[in-house]
Amino acid sequence: MRRPAPRRRRRLRRLALAALALALAATVLPIALLRVVPPLTSSFMVQRWLGRGAGGACRNGIACDWVGWDAISPHAKLAVLAAEDQRFARHRGFDLKEIREAVAERRAGTRVRGASTISQQVAKNLFLWPGKSFARKALEAWLTLWIEALWPKRRILEVYLNVAQLGPCTFGVEAAAREAFGIPAARLDARQAALLAAVLPDPARRRIEAPSPAVRARAVRIERQMRQLGAGLLRQVEDGAGAPARAGAR
Repeated sequence: MRRPAPRRRRRLRRLALAALALALAATVLPIALLRVVPPLTSSFMVQRWLGRGAGGACRNGIACDWVGWDAISPHAKLAVLAAEDQRFARHRGFDLKEIREAVAERRAGTRVRGASTISQQVAKNLFLWPGKSFARKALEAWLTLWIEALWPKRRILEVYLNVAQLGPCTFGVEAAAREAFGIPAARLDARQAALLAAVLPDPARRRIEAPSPAVRARAVRIERQMRQLGAGLLRQVEDGAGAPARAGAR
C-alpha cells in the first residue's frame, strides 16, 4: 500500500488540529461565559417547550426564574446535595466511589439509581439530551471536565439549582418554590426543600404539590441526611474544600 505523500500528511494534520481547535472553542467559550452570565435557557428546557419527553407539551410555556446564590435558601442547597451528590465538595466531576458501586450493583441486578454527579447533570441539562447512549455519555464527560475546570463548586451548584427540572414544565428552585408553596426560594424551610429534592429522580411524574407516599418517604430520608451533613458541607462548597461525607440518601 502506498504511503500518503508528505504534503497530504501535512494537510491531514492541519485539518485534525483545526477540528480540535474548533471543538475546544465550541466547548470552552460557552462554559467560560456561563461562569459569570446566567444561561438564557437550557437544552432540557427547549426540549420540554417543544413537547418532548414525559409530561406532554408545556402549553403555558416553561416556568423558570433565575436567582443568584444569596437568593436561594441554604436548606435548598443542602437538600439537593443530600439527595443527589453528597461527595460534591470532594470530587472533580465524577464520583468514582459511586461509579464503582453502580457497576457492582448493576452486575448483581440490584441497581435502581444512577451515579451522575451534580456537575454531570449540569452538563447534561444545559447542553445535551436525555438518554443513555455512549455518545451522549462521552459528550457529558467532556463537558463535565471543562465545567469543573472553569467553574468553582459554588457556581456549579448555583446553576444546577436554577436549571434542574422540578416539575413537568418547571425548572429551578425559584419557580418550583413559588408554584408549590407560594414563596420565593430564599424562604424555603428544611421540610419544603427536602420535598423539592425528593422529586428529582423523576420530576416529570413526581409532583411536589401532590406528593405520593414514596415521595414523602424520600423527603423524610433527605431531611434526615441534611441534619447529619450539616451546614459545614455548604461552607466546603463555598470555600472549595472537601471533607468526608456520610452515606448518601440517593
